[in-house]
Amino acid sequence: MSNFQLGLILAGALVLIVVIAYNAWTTQRNAPKRASPREGEGAQEPAVRQEPAFDAAGLGGHAAAATEPHFEDHAVDARDALQMPVPSPERRGGLDPLIDVIAPIVAEQQVSGDAALAALPPTRRAGSKPFAIEGFNEHQQQWETPQPGQRYLQFQAGVQLANRLGALNEIEFSEFVMKAQGFADAINATPDFPDMLHEVARARELDQFASDHDAQLTFMLRARQAAWSPGYVQQNAARLGLVAGPIPGRLVLPASGAGLPPLLTLSYDAQAAMSDDPEQSAVREVLLSLDVSQVHRGEQPFARLREVAAALGQAMDGVLCDQNGQPLPAMTMEPIAADLELLYDKLDSRELSAGSVLARRLFS
Repeated sequence: MSNFQLGLILAGALVLIVVIAYNAWTTQRNAPKRASPREGEGAQEPAVRQEPAFDAAGLGGHAAAATEPHFEDHAVDARDALQMPVPSPERRGGLDPLIDVIAPIVAEQQVSGDAALAALPPTRRAGSKPFAIEGFNEHQQQWETPQPGQRYLQFQAGVQLANRLGALNEIEFSEFVMKAQGFADAINATPDFPDMLHEVARARELDQFASDHDAQLTFMLRARQAAWSPGYVQQNAARLGLVAGPIPGRLVLPASGAGLPPLLTLSYDAQAAMSDDPEQSAVREVLLSLDVSQVHRGEQPFARLREVAAALGQAMDGVLCDQNGQPLPAMTMEPIAADLELLYDKLDSRELSAGSVLARRLFS
């Protein structure tokens, strides 16, 4: 074998080694980032209030919202809202004339709670609107869902005026009347229904207000280079206090009070979450969502969203974008925060403060 042939063989072998090494490096570089097995790292607190890695590309618009808040200009000091205490759980609940049609029902004689429960209609909806019947507890001097062992003389039936499916219409009002009348007949009582046209008009007005003040913010965190595995996303989210939700590919940041809606929601591809080998699944984007009307402003939900987005963007090498995938410059955050303060003020003025029982019912 000549020196020339030997040189060709060595050169070919060297090229083959370089190609194999490059392919291995490329595969490793593009493989989804996996969760670290070192659980102790989870105790480290990520830096807060740092803006995530924003690109310099043009703004594609504010974060997506069901209806973006646009109100008349006036000076807003966001610090006032941030200093507000989170309220204790409300006693106000059940039927309320602010968002419900209410029909009094007076029985001819006292009715046991067991008989009232047996007379309730099988469904608790009139069309797409929640329907309820309450009895007045004389001992506790409050309205309540009929309870076994109690006795009632006064009842009230109600149906919600509006929700995110729209305003109460004539057909739904008629179904409400039929259900309430059937209950009244079963307990030998007399109902007193309000005027249908008046209540339907009231429902439309409330629905218009709700539509104009219903903000649901959604941001996208997109991987800059290597994708993420579901376990990697969950590990980094858990360090910020997010926990797994009941739906695959969904994590939530719990509110400070038990039984309240979550502050924030993080979601990603459910198919990747349910994969036979999740660590091999590639997730290139996650969504961070805030349902403004469901969370009290004292929880500082938008500030928490920014902190979570910043920490995840830094830890996972992600770019914060709007829902359409357009990078968001840092300068867009303050105008959104100011608009939200105006929205909170509008809801407060209507006695539908964000996070209240009535607001959670109306915006559902």
